[in-house]
Amino acid sequence: MERSHLTPPEDRPPAGSEVSEWLPLAPPTQTPAFDQVRIEQRVIIRISPRGNSVRPSAFNGMDMPPPPPRLVERKMGNCIPVNRIVGVEPRGDDRLLLFLSDRTLVTAQLARNCSARDYYAGFYLERTRDGQMCVNRDKIHSRAGSNCSISSLRRLVEVGN
Repeated sequence: MERSHLTPPEDRPPAGSEVSEWLPLAPPTQTPAFDQVRIEQRVIIRISPRGNSVRPSAFNGMDMPPPPPRLVERKMGNCIPVNRIVGVEPRGDDRLLLFLSDRTLVTAQLARNCSARDYYAGFYLERTRDGQMCVNRDKIHSRAGSNCSISSLRRLVEVGN
């Protein structure tokens, strides 16, 4: 390939000379510049809504199932291991019902000015070093774009009728 049309006439090497001999070399006193690189990893965890349960209409022609058990809230710790949360469902205006892998039910009270309806499609949570979701520490993010912290956690336990 002829390079003469790519360089201005005054910069062209003499005809028949090698191009490698003509190119100037960088002075040996220059040191390469290094930039600092910082790599961060961010893991987002998605908590999906609870799957559809069997609806009462599925029992047409059968005896009605027994009424659901009566549940009351009890105090619990301020954190839940995120890997135990398997589903979520909005309850009321400002509460989420969390379903845990060991079949435990937990209510999460949302902070002021937060609506549980925003979390109908589940939520996202950034993974923390301890792997827990804690009261007044972590923010949950809805798929609709809102974010909120949790002000309290309560375990639901069955009581006799």
